[in-house]
Amino acid sequence: MYTLAEQRDTVNKWMERFGVRFGIYKNGVFDEQLFPFDGIPRTISHNDWSTMEKGLIQRVNALNIFLKDIYHKKQIVKNGIIPEEFIYSSKGYLPQCEFITPKNEVYSHISGIDLVQAKDDNWFILEDNLRIPSGASYPIIARTITRKVSPATFKENDIADNRSYPSMLKKTMEYVNVDEGLMVILTPGRYNSAFFEHSYLAEKSGMVLAFPGDLIVENDCVYYKGLFDKKKRVGSIYRRISDEFLDPLAFDSSSMLGVPNLMRAYSKGNVALVNAPGNGVADDKGIYYFVPKMIEYYLGEKPILQNAPTYLPYFDYDKKYILEHLKTLVIKDVSEAGGYGVLFGRDMNTEQLANIKHLITTEPRRWIAQEVIDFKDLEIIEGNETVFRKADLRAFVLSEAETKVWKSGLTRFSRDPTSFIVNSSQGGGFKDTWVLNK
Repeated sequence: MYTLAEQRDTVNKWMERFGVRFGIYKNGVFDEQLFPFDGIPRTISHNDWSTMEKGLIQRVNALNIFLKDIYHKKQIVKNGIIPEEFIYSSKGYLPQCEFITPKNEVYSHISGIDLVQAKDDNWFILEDNLRIPSGASYPIIARTITRKVSPATFKENDIADNRSYPSMLKKTMEYVNVDEGLMVILTPGRYNSAFFEHSYLAEKSGMVLAFPGDLIVENDCVYYKGLFDKKKRVGSIYRRISDEFLDPLAFDSSSMLGVPNLMRAYSKGNVALVNAPGNGVADDKGIYYFVPKMIEYYLGEKPILQNAPTYLPYFDYDKKYILEHLKTLVIKDVSEAGGYGVLFGRDMNTEQLANIKHLITTEPRRWIAQEVIDFKDLEIIEGNETVFRKADLRAFVLSEAETKVWKSGLTRFSRDPTSFIVNSSQGGGFKDTWVLNK
């Protein structure tokens, strides 16, 4: 029998052997590193999961309706629920997507919703990721290896099987596939931070892994030419390339990663893009503030899951509160991601506080402020000892004929005992997420 520390080390060695890595490209340097796995799983009770599942489905359904509305009639703006400025000033809003309706009206086919559990056991949503949420592959392969290392673990515990994700992904792609075309995962290539995930999901789902240059557009249809230039019509693309690089004729003209005229084929309904371009307007940190109102506006329901208490300096009453309570709040730059641009008032000196107050006053659309949720510490193994570290959960919600939540998730934890930042890009690790069947 392995000890927990030995099991962790064995799983991490196998993952390194399989190339399970997370790459970071920063300041012109590509640094590829192991995404450290911890052997103590996060366990979520059947009842807790049931409530969370309903809340996640509700939230993603409202966000999908919002995306259709904002690129068409904009009723939520006309009715004064969201200020117009928050839409058009969002970096995620793309005017090129105006009046384009994706097949079956699904915009966010794969949503990564980040949650934390407070010490009173209530779950709070910290962030919505509707563009290219990553991370599902890591808990799948970690559990696959753990099953080999310690088969008794999964015989003795009644937990949901997490190997269903690739088939859920494939079904989601099939739901929007055009003319029964080829389904592909479009990767920017080897030096993307999540390249392992692209190749792994392609293998497990049976989809084709396509690189820049493998796809061409002819007569407003997309074709895969692959290695031997035998063209096949493409019906749906799970694109792992950011909006701005997706089509050099529609967005960044310098992009070497995109497919020229892809947006034209998409706008004519000749191919599905998963997720839809332009989704960034819905996961803007400023728009996050309004999601509970969206749920009430579009669905006529009270939100099942709550946002972290959030303040927008755009509104004078919120700005006043932020400036008076800055030392107790966390400040987030809405244009940043991956744990960057997160500032804790308690860690700032007098000069830093004065500077951020000035920025909040002069650039109110750029910032949000949140109460610091003292979310749960989870046990991790450090060396041969058990210690506690902050951890969040990324839940994966897939939207096809029905919206479904994958019964697993990516639990990320901070390896710094003083830090609330758990992102892999900030040096965090991950652990398996067990959803109990009963």
